[in-house]
Amino acid sequence: MAMPDFPTHLLEGFPVVIQIPIQWGEMDAYGHVNNTVYFRLFESARIAYHERCGFNAAFRTEQIGPILHSTSCRFRLPLVYPDTAIVGARVSKLGPDRVEQEYRILSVSRNAVAAEGSGIIVSFDYEKQEKARLPEAVRQAILALEPVAPADF
Repeated sequence: MAMPDFPTHLLEGFPVVIQIPIQWGEMDAYGHVNNTVYFRLFESARIAYHERCGFNAAFRTEQIGPILHSTSCRFRLPLVYPDTAIVGARVSKLGPDRVEQEYRILSVSRNAVAAEGSGIIVSFDYEKQEKARLPEAVRQAILALEPVAPADF
């Protein structure tokens, strides 16, 4: 699917960008997209980022993968059907066993930012059920994708 026209400067610095059509069923009784949908849009961008950096592949081979520690959202304007959301994801902090990601959702119909958010994703050993160091291949893929300063958090 071709990316629709939108103000590209609004996603400058977001190396992973996806588009998702808004569905009628995502609307709530107040006539706008329910707040839970924004978190699903963040999740879709997060998974696309993880795929690009090999984090999901590390889970399949080593049982070490991402687990969401925490997430937040700043709602800026309501999304409504019909529209298309353009969602960007980037890593803002890179630690030994976790990353902090930032997300931005654009409304194509309004050419504006609909929401911004963040999430902390911990590297998790699903076999041992404990946190683990971020796989080195994933760390290197993130650094190849975007410049991120190491963080101790």
